[in-house]
Parts: sequence; structure tokens; C-alpha cells
Amino acid sequence: MDRTYIQKIERNAVGLILTLAVCISALFTGAMYRRVDAAAQADMQAHLAEEVLRFHVLANSDSDSDQQLKLKVRDAVLAFLEKNMPETQNVTETTAWVRENIDSIEEVSRNAVAEEGEQYPVSAAVTTCWFPDKTYGDVTFPAGNYEALRIEIGAAKGHNWWCVLYPSLCFLDTANAVVPEEGKRRLKNVLTEEEYSRVTATTDFKIGWYFW
Repeated sequence: MDRTYIQKIERNAVGLILTLAVCISALFTGAMYRRVDAAAQADMQAHLAEEVLRFHVLANSDSDSDQQLKLKVRDAVLAFLEKNMPETQNVTETTAWVRENIDSIEEVSRNAVAEEGEQYPVSAAVTTCWFPDKTYGDVTFPAGNYEALRIEIGAAKGHNWWCVLYPSLCFLDTANAVVPEEGKRRLKNVLTEEEYSRVTATTDFKIGWYFW
């Protein structure tokens, strides 16, 4: 066989081996990066969950009337909390107050339902719930378990509404979706600089928070 031809085959083989080595190295590096990033994301979510109390209202169904009723309950509960909940310094104090007043919160919710002429049962509780990735204004919360004030209306099978009760990130102006600056400031105070940068970064990771 012609030696030049053999040398050409050898060079091609070496090139192919080098290309495969580079590809394998890139895949390995990418996999390692994803594992490290996933671990960092999990750590951040766990820390974030210790510092916030979410508010969750589940509608009876997806009918227009049930969805509107959900918002009536939301408004009534937020008005009650704004009027009666004292200024708290941390999530522990907020959660304790909500637990102590859960019967009143449930009564407010039930009354809001009755005022609309409905007879759905209503339950309110502070419980740990799993939430998917959600963006609220310009703040993104990674998926995971969070403690929340959870209000269920009727069968609780419809699209729901949520916000963050502590620190106060709740807003009702969905057109502008402006998160209160005071709530963001408190959130920044309890997170590391890197964690805060992650939850407020503008990325493709963010999705509409309004309903799911």
C-alpha cells in the first residue's frame, strides 16, 4: 500500500481521536458544571425557603366565576392582614402570628365566599407546599418546598394565585407587576449577595407567575 496513503489515514485517525477527546472533555465539563449549578440552586432554594412565607389561594375550578371568587378571597385576606398583622421583624414572627390567627383568616375567607352567594367550604392553614419555578415581578423563586398560608376554596381544583407574604412581595397591579421595594430590601438582607443576584437576575429561566 502506498506509504503516503497510509500516512494520510494515520493523520485522519489522529485528528478524529483528538476531536473525540475534545468532545468528551466538553461533555464531561458541562455535566460537572450542571451538577455544581444544580447543587448551588438547591442550597439557595433551601436557604430561601427558611426566610419567606408564601401566600397561596386555590380556586374551586377554572370557571370565570370561580376565578373571580378566588380574587375576592385574596383581596379580603390581604386587607385583613394589612389591618391586623403587626409589623414583624422576621419570617418566624410572621408565621407565628398567622398560625395564631388562622381561624380569623379562615372566617374572613368564608365570609368573602358567602358575600358572593356561594356555599363552597373554605379551609385555611399554614403548611409546607411544593411550588414550581415561579417569577413574581422581577424576583424568581426556584422550585421546591416552601411554607405557605394556603387557602383552599371548594374542590381547590382551579388555577391559583400566590405571592410572598413575608417579606412583603405581594402586589395587585398585575399590569405593571411592581414588587414593593421594602420587601425586596428585606429579602436582600437575609440572602447572600450571590443568592440575591440569582433570584433577581433577568434570564430565560423566568416565566409568567400569574397563574398555573
